[in-house]
Amino acid sequence: MATLLRVERLQKILSQAGIASRRASEKLMLDGRVTVNGTTVRELGTKADAARDDIRVDGSRIKVPEQRLYLLLNKPEGYVSTRSDPERRKTVIDLLGGVRDYVYPVGRLDFDSEGLLILTNDGDLAAKLAHPRHGVARVYEARVLGVPDDHDLARLQKGVVIDGHKTGPAEVNALGPGHLRVTVREGRNRQVRKMCDAIGHPVTNLRRVAIGPIRDARLKLGHWRELSEAEVKKLRAATQSPPPPQNKHHNLKTALPRKTRKQTENMD
Repeated sequence: MATLLRVERLQKILSQAGIASRRASEKLMLDGRVTVNGTTVRELGTKADAARDDIRVDGSRIKVPEQRLYLLLNKPEGYVSTRSDPERRKTVIDLLGGVRDYVYPVGRLDFDSEGLLILTNDGDLAAKLAHPRHGVARVYEARVLGVPDDHDLARLQKGVVIDGHKTGPAEVNALGPGHLRVTVREGRNRQVRKMCDAIGHPVTNLRRVAIGPIRDARLKLGHWRELSEAEVKKLRAATQSPPPPQNKHHNLKTALPRKTRKQTENMD
């Protein structure tokens, strides 16, 4: 029986091999760093078969993993969310004792933040989870200076300007004085911290507690585990579902504990 060909776009193959994201893989191609069967390829529409073709980046042949690996890490502060760091800081890879397969983090979690982070060698799923078009929710719990009032929370919900661009709508709940739960569907750099800076209540501690449908309150800080097949299916489904519409008539005061509402009312 003839072997079934699996011809895919070259940037997709590079992403699946964990070389780089699709966009970064396109730049590698445009820079002339990718060859297929000895020929430099710069055309972004080029297709190849990873099982048959000799695909190389900077002269090194790539290997597309046969087995997909999906890890959930509870990242502590003081680690960068990358495979290597030019400043020689500790990376999240340093926490993956016993993991020999090539995996990389999906998106970033700040050096000074903690919480859930997914690492994988599945380039397709990683790209979908990271792209804001798919609207996969990230849920954070933030401790901030002061006590944000209803007006502050409304600004966060509607969007604030950071780095010259307005953020998308967010879901915000006050869990107590100076304690917020913030849900965003973008992946902008230090987004929640900058949002809280914009309303005059800087973050003192930030923890990510959910990525789409994935939560694990029992996973200890600095520990990791593999995602179950059911969890991976839920993640895939989350990238296919459109983000839920925002409730424009949400009563912010109902999101505040009674004691906090009284405190904020007295602040005026």
